[in-house]
Amino acid sequence: MASILLADCDQMFVTVARLVDPAGAGKAPLLVVGGAAGSRGVVCSASYEARAFGVRSGMSIARAAKLCPTATFVPVPGKECRSKSRAVRAALDRWTPVVEAASIDEFYLDLTGTEALYRQASLTEIAGRIREAVLESTGMRLSIGGGSNRLVAKLAAERAKPRGETGGTGVLVVEPGQEARFLATHRLAEIPGVGPSLQAKLARRGLVTVPDALPLDERSLSAWLGDRTGQWLYRRIRGQAGSAVVPRNEAKSMSREATFPRDLDSDRDLETELLRLTTRVAADLRGAGLGARVVTVKLRHFDFVTRSRSKTLASPVDDDPSIFEVAKELLGGLRRRQRRPARLLGVALSRLEARPGSSQLSLWETGVPQRSRQISHLVDQINNRYGGSAVRPARLSKPAAKVPGPPRRQPGGSTPF
Repeated sequence: MASILLADCDQMFVTVARLVDPAGAGKAPLLVVGGAAGSRGVVCSASYEARAFGVRSGMSIARAAKLCPTATFVPVPGKECRSKSRAVRAALDRWTPVVEAASIDEFYLDLTGTEALYRQASLTEIAGRIREAVLESTGMRLSIGGGSNRLVAKLAAERAKPRGETGGTGVLVVEPGQEARFLATHRLAEIPGVGPSLQAKLARRGLVTVPDALPLDERSLSAWLGDRTGQWLYRRIRGQAGSAVVPRNEAKSMSREATFPRDLDSDRDLETELLRLTTRVAADLRGAGLGARVVTVKLRHFDFVTRSRSKTLASPVDDDPSIFEVAKELLGGLRRRQRRPARLLGVALSRLEARPGSSQLSLWETGVPQRSRQISHLVDQINNRYGGSAVRPARLSKPAAKVPGPPRRQPGGSTPF
């Protein structure tokens, strides 16, 4: 039987924001992380005290300010959060070599077969020791859930949260054989993968809690929801999930997006912001030694209607000009089809593949793409050495006209070329 833990960093963004600014955010019980008050960003996280007012992640800052007007609003400390995440990961790696980062603040651990190493200690005991060790070495509090698979561990971690609805103790492990009984204490909406659309469809049949759906057999669910969804839900509500913990995740996509302080309707302004985003995400891509076959551009309008277009390339790219030209073509298509003011613009790269390092290229190689790649890699080296975007396109010499989300790299001083 597998022994899986999910370590969830309690309110990482709130905790780190308080550590970064102890005199400001550190003294604010009502704290919202995501952007300054009056900005057009979205809530990344909120303190439990702010959540009591109805503030939730993904909500607009404007809406959060109406619900909780006395809260302190701060931007996401992206660089510091990534640093803290790496520290937590390093601490968890000391307990088992099989650690998978599910997100910046969630980590799965597979402790199957480590019983002798920990002298037959129970999974609950080991989880408690891990929690104490991570708090001591990183200052981050964890909620840890455990069970025979990832689904059970994930749901148990939610119940383990000390300040959650159920007032957990920080650790909750579901013993083998108790998975179905544990799942039966949940609402269907709490099960990962049961999104709003499926929730609404289930509710129309009077199915709101897991016990509501348990009397239905697999054939009935499949006839109603389709084979794939019906079979998946049948197993899910019984606590059955077979996916293994993978020690090292390969990135599936990389993206950058920005919410503007005011709607943009000028093609030139949008292209400038597009260039800013593509240079950043392309640098992220090269930093990971990857190339991308698919480029996607996303536009969100003033009324929150979101549209996107993608293009699949014949071969992977990683240089700024190639990615920008494709992204500009996609943006143009979106604008031609529907010309409306935009509040958000995003660029995503997917179908990622490993690329050779810049040292294998030469400025004298034939063909524009090779030289473009080499130049992009050289710019990365300069920027990494001198900080931020020391070298960047002249078109980006003006200050950014946006409020960025959590960046992958902290921008520094810059000198345009």
